[in-house]
Amino acid sequence: MDSQEVGGLLEECLQAAQQSTQPSEAERLNYCSCRDMLCAELASLLQEAMDMKWPFVPEKWQYKQSVSASDKTNLNDLVSKNLSQLLAVLKASIVAQEARTALAVVFLVDRFLYWTDESSRLLKITKLLHRRHRDTPVAPQLVIRQARVYFNSGKLQKAEYILSSLINSSGATGYWVYHSESDRALVQAVSVQVRGMILQKLGLWLEAAELIWASLVGYYSLPQPDKKGIGTSLGILANILVSMNDEDFHAFSNNPDIDLSLLGDSGHRLLSAAQAAKMAVVYSQYTSLYVLTNVATQGISLLSYSFSVECPASQRQSFLLQAREAFTIGLLTKAEGQLVTSKQELHTFLKAAYSLTVTHKWLGTPQEVVAQATQACQKALANFYYYDSDTQDKDSLCAEIMNLVSQVKLLLRVEPFLNSDKGSFIPDSYRNIKDTSVNFTLEGFTKVMQRFQKYHASLCETGNINCKGTEDDIDTAMLCITALGTTIGTLNTECSTEACRVSKDAPKGDKPEQTGSNSSAAHPPQENDLCTTLGSTDNLAEGAVQSLSQLNFRTSSSSLSDSFSSQSSWEKISADLNSPTNRKPLANCLSEAGTSQSSKSAGSDGSFFLLETLDSETSDSAHDPTHKNHTSGWESGASSIPRPLQSLNVGPKMDTEADTENSLATPHPNLSQFIPEQCVSTETSTESSFEMLEENQSGHQGSKVTSTEKVNVPQTKNPLCALHLKFSKATGLWTARETCVYIGEPMGMQGKQRTAIWVQFLHQEERLSSYVGKDYLKPKEIQFHLKDVERQMTAQYYVTKFNKSLYDKEVMAQIFFIPSEALLILDGNEIVGCVTVEPYMLGDFVKLTNNTGKKDMSLQATEYGLAFGHFTYLFSDCHEVVVDLQGWVTANGKGLTYLTDPQIHSTKTPRGPSNFAARGLRYFLEEQHGPECNAICQLLKLPPMPG
Repeated sequence: MDSQEVGGLLEECLQAAQQSTQPSEAERLNYCSCRDMLCAELASLLQEAMDMKWPFVPEKWQYKQSVSASDKTNLNDLVSKNLSQLLAVLKASIVAQEARTALAVVFLVDRFLYWTDESSRLLKITKLLHRRHRDTPVAPQLVIRQARVYFNSGKLQKAEYILSSLINSSGATGYWVYHSESDRALVQAVSVQVRGMILQKLGLWLEAAELIWASLVGYYSLPQPDKKGIGTSLGILANILVSMNDEDFHAFSNNPDIDLSLLGDSGHRLLSAAQAAKMAVVYSQYTSLYVLTNVATQGISLLSYSFSVECPASQRQSFLLQAREAFTIGLLTKAEGQLVTSKQELHTFLKAAYSLTVTHKWLGTPQEVVAQATQACQKALANFYYYDSDTQDKDSLCAEIMNLVSQVKLLLRVEPFLNSDKGSFIPDSYRNIKDTSVNFTLEGFTKVMQRFQKYHASLCETGNINCKGTEDDIDTAMLCITALGTTIGTLNTECSTEACRVSKDAPKGDKPEQTGSNSSAAHPPQENDLCTTLGSTDNLAEGAVQSLSQLNFRTSSSSLSDSFSSQSSWEKISADLNSPTNRKPLANCLSEAGTSQSSKSAGSDGSFFLLETLDSETSDSAHDPTHKNHTSGWESGASSIPRPLQSLNVGPKMDTEADTENSLATPHPNLSQFIPEQCVSTETSTESSFEMLEENQSGHQGSKVTSTEKVNVPQTKNPLCALHLKFSKATGLWTARETCVYIGEPMGMQGKQRTAIWVQFLHQEERLSSYVGKDYLKPKEIQFHLKDVERQMTAQYYVTKFNKSLYDKEVMAQIFFIPSEALLILDGNEIVGCVTVEPYMLGDFVKLTNNTGKKDMSLQATEYGLAFGHFTYLFSDCHEVVVDLQGWVTANGKGLTYLTDPQIHSTKTPRGPSNFAARGLRYFLEEQHGPECNAICQLLKLPPMPG
């Protein structure tokens, strides 16, 4: 069946579920006839689903240590072959009012339809059936599926409430009956796994890794370990380790409750990630999608490590070859002409093809071959953009994309590997991996879950536990799919989201230009409007420099060396692209770098290096607001260069208002001498700074970046190459990786300073989520965009510490700042634009405070926000305060609050249009917070504000 036929049958089932007429005798006979037409295997599975034999439909190989040839099949294959019959049974059972059968069919087809992007319609059918037949059990798999769909669509609050309810109630949902305690443990393990994915999306790597580890303990502790669950969690953990900073990795690996010997004894974050991904591949070797997903992560981990400072030069070639093998395995999981039905699978094929192309480049494959493979990837990603829109031609587009992937395989000479097991998708060499023994028990898993219990219990108390369609309260032990906190009341606020006003006595230069927007742009497939703030200005000082060449690198050589030793860092490189594996570590040349001294500051901002990006690396990404994809990237590297770092000066003042209308009228900054691997920053700088590396091996200075150009997002519908930049306040490091980006349609939202656009890029953190780009209406220097990222990630750093203080005081309300990143958009060797991006969120948008004295005390979340400001003031030694709090609030602030676009008043950084420095601190102390502490401040025992 093609996608349109499936959609048509589901629509018929949905229409049938919306009617409530009594069935006729003919309709009852039709129901019996449809059931009788099922093959024996499906009929048996259907009866087991109706008998609630398992909370998740199992694969044959999932719980077996010794797998026979007949076990090496997947449920999706069986469902795919019989989908029309199953949907016929679904419709007939709905019409015949046989709700138990209907929900059992939904249970069986759920996973297959999730991977064909039809879950939303199937869940609508599930809810309609539940409301009409409340005493009919709904499988935990379907309840968690609802959480996954909420998570993918940006409704993180609703996903959190569902998962916390399942965890807190030991998996209780509606009238579902468990046959064993281990089944309850399985539901908790899956729930905590998905919660880990939510924290991963929020950029909370350490907390996410701890939850994924808890899920691993659960899967291993079952009477028969769940190989599918273990493989999935290991794959997620590998992705988290790739993104995690080394400080968090040290904390994670030294946690007494976590034994990373499971992943071998490498001790390196990226090698541990590669091992976790390889183990995931072996555990899931009979399912092509899981193998593809996990080998792509393994290859990216190895590719990243091959360019890290810690990788011995003598072993670099070996790690590149291992990365090539991993990507090759992924590309061979589908035979030529075999149908691909999942957006995730299609996207991961493109990622593997692109990654293999880059790996070949560094292995010395001729440039013309690499260029042709890259062009094929570009065309494929452009087609993927249209595939992910509401086009009716998905099947033909899918065929075109996979044909282009086949061209890449042909160009790069992808050959079959030795595989003696026809049911498996991995080579024989992978089966040599040692099966590490673990000593996990259900009792141990219970103890692990107890560490999170008070958080989940508190979150459940703030949720709505009424079943939709009824006024009756439901026993917390009998929660249902429509009651698990999935209804979050609309929160209204009278707080203005227009431009913030400064007191009349404020100097003219201090007036901010902050605007928040109450989203009027529709996200087509969603019900709610997206709300975001688009008027953010910068913390840059007045009198701005006009060029990257004027940015200064401020650090001592010793502190920079420490940064390199603690993080896989950018390397010095050679312009000789024919020998990309010859290079020496940048850290070895640090003593040659010209540096300037500055005092150490806990609130410092970072710096990073830009290196050469080649035309042959150009690729593209997808676009649609509903696009869901995920990749995890590498930080590309290159060979050595003997020249020292060249400092680029920053003037003490930066003019933030000297805008021009002709954004691209002059030449753009040239990147012809740079190749990206990883970024490095320093904890001693108090200004954003950039460092450019020279290319000329003979000792002659390379061309400088001297453009005075201001940039914004290029107006093009073609895929673009880019550098994906991330900032970590905890380490003071910027990191970067090559990626491809597609700039999508405007969202119809515009503030005073910025506009919102849909953005899809290859290395976005969450594969099935959409991302929002925020672009300045008038072109700005690049540092404006990077300052936006630094400010939001600094606020995230502070709020993580604040949340821990709340948790220690038994207060479970949590505040999160949505992670912000930057895309430096390139056209060949020229910078043509920059845009900040963050995950798309759905919900009711409110403004709690502004950046002067205003506050909306109608929401309890504001009380937490003011206490957070008080906390940051003290935590920063009275130098900074986070203000202008706005975002998405649930349960009137007692539950989860997600914020975006804060401002920070700071005396550590130069004063600017939105950083009022000392005056801003006084606004907060005297007006917004005031002399009297609120109940949250008192609970945390924060010292009183200075008078």
